[in-house]
Amino acid sequence: MTRIFTADAVHRALAFPFLIDHLAQAHLGAMPQVHVAVHADPGATGNQFVVLTAWLSAEMIAVKTVGVFPENRDLSPPQASVQGLVTAFDGKTGAPLMAADGEAMTFRKTAADSGLGSRLLAREDAETLLVVGAGGLAPYVAEAHMAARPGIANLLVWNRTPARAEALAARLARPGLSATPVSDLAQAVRRADIVSCVTMSDTPLVKGEWLKPGAHLDLVGAYRPDLREADDAAMARGTVFVDTRSGMENAGDLTQPVDNGTIGWNAVRADLFDLVRGRIAGRSGDEEITIFKNVGGGHLDLFTAQALIAAS
Repeated sequence: MTRIFTADAVHRALAFPFLIDHLAQAHLGAMPQVHVAVHADPGATGNQFVVLTAWLSAEMIAVKTVGVFPENRDLSPPQASVQGLVTAFDGKTGAPLMAADGEAMTFRKTAADSGLGSRLLAREDAETLLVVGAGGLAPYVAEAHMAARPGIANLLVWNRTPARAEALAARLARPGLSATPVSDLAQAVRRADIVSCVTMSDTPLVKGEWLKPGAHLDLVGAYRPDLREADDAAMARGTVFVDTRSGMENAGDLTQPVDNGTIGWNAVRADLFDLVRGRIAGRSGDEEITIFKNVGGGHLDLFTAQALIAAS
């Protein structure tokens, strides 16, 4: 029987401590084969329909089908700009196993991906987290970092629209956590032990000169070559890690500094498979600045589908 998971069911089942643990365990196994197909609207609207298929032989096939409609947020009432489904099939028989809300699954897996990066690369004594951006993904990324580093007691939120930063800080505030909207990004970056950028910016927001020794920089946006969240100085100053090398050439925060000669592709020290398996060491000292580029990918959709079934 095929199981159906609403958005609420996905969020209830996939608590971040559990999901981060599951992603870590999944990276000890094989890398699924992934295929991506991007279809443009024949009407030249700029809208896209994306199909990501991940196949782990004899275990699971996961297929994410999503529409990317950037103008949805301008509708009345607004709708999410990315909507779709994640479906999973038995890797031995092809039988359908489940279908889940695509936006919720994407929020959870993307945030947990960054959370795993933080667990492996951020300082264990991290206390201050800065989230740059206040869109739909931002609260989940904040929760994932706090699950990965439970010592975080201070949360700072910056957004180009101050009211959105204020709303997100108010949403995340709780006993034992000081959640504060900030207007001075440079000052906030200088304070933060972990800086997580969750934006659609096409110009660098975080400057390398602002990062304090020992900081961890998490770059979630800039999934296209023309987008950018951190400047060349940041990329040259920090030690760069990625979740996966597959598709990293499409990430603006990597491909732009490579193209202009600031860094080479050999600057990427390791991916999550390397780190989880202990093949390559992560942070080498308390003063090192680590950078984690969250590239994403269909393999993470499969790992998250496995976690959802296991948790339910």
